[in-house]
Amino acid sequence: MTKRIALLATGGTIACTYGDTGYRPTLTAKELIAGIHFPSDIAPVDVFCLDSSNMQPEEWCVLAQAVYDAAQDCDGVVITHGTDTMAYTASMLSFMLAGIQKPVILTGAQLPIGEPLSDARGNLRRAVAAAMQPIQGVYVCFAQKLIQGTRCVKTHTTAIDAFSSINAPLAGFFDSVGIHIENPQSFTPLTGAAGSFIPRNTLDTNVFLMKLIPGTSPEVFRFIRDAGYHGLVIEAFGLGGLHYIRRNLAEALGELAESKVHVMVVSQCLYEKTDLTVYEVGRGLLRKHVHSGRDMTTEAAVTKLMWALAQDNTSALLNASIVGEMKGE
Repeated sequence: MTKRIALLATGGTIACTYGDTGYRPTLTAKELIAGIHFPSDIAPVDVFCLDSSNMQPEEWCVLAQAVYDAAQDCDGVVITHGTDTMAYTASMLSFMLAGIQKPVILTGAQLPIGEPLSDARGNLRRAVAAAMQPIQGVYVCFAQKLIQGTRCVKTHTTAIDAFSSINAPLAGFFDSVGIHIENPQSFTPLTGAAGSFIPRNTLDTNVFLMKLIPGTSPEVFRFIRDAGYHGLVIEAFGLGGLHYIRRNLAEALGELAESKVHVMVVSQCLYEKTDLTVYEVGRGLLRKHVHSGRDMTTEAAVTKLMWALAQDNTSALLNASIVGEMKGE
């Protein structure tokens, strides 16, 4: 039985053509699949035609609804997307569509589909193959890898193999035999049956991302509070450290938390986790509204915080793994 796959086009390098001002996305979903043989019925849908640098929370909300609508009469969904913010989009869709019973596969290319050495056609074919599998959730399909949506990070700017799976094994991979699914995205609802699915695509975009450097002023935290931010992701040192002599960031962070700004602490290190219980400085951060991001990527922490702030049970969501974005304590 032939499966029906929706292909949602959003622009990006894969859809670029060259003009007087350089490369810009112009190709439609129908044009992207022209001349490529797929072992399935492809339904092309144009959602955006944007450089992915312009993909912002407003676009995420529209895209989540477009995926939900397309999934009603398709077996899987493929999204073509620019590479620069693909990891953010994949992570956000993972939360917005948590519990979706069909595969949602993001892909793109490092070179436009019309270029002789482009990786676009191979990525598209593999993404469609992944969308035909009996899996659930959101993934990035790039080169020979299938990566869980909340574990994906773009780690190379020019390499064809541009994305890595951080702190989690690959969801799957491709070889000469075909596709191998090994670690599909999990879904752990806090309430309700695991099979129930209601898309939650409302967000609170008042979230700030801050990377600490030695000498960061505590006044930055006060600025964040006074500027009206509701959430802060901190890329802290190592396991979650920040300085507290001369410039007492721990004290300023406590003031921020007391003002009910939710803070998520992740590590500047790409691999492994934060643990606020190991060092004295970390233990000083353990208070209400300050959450350990554990082994989450920065992309997952930012998108989860935006999403959770718009839900009724914010703290419970931030401290639980919903779609495999972090391991347990």
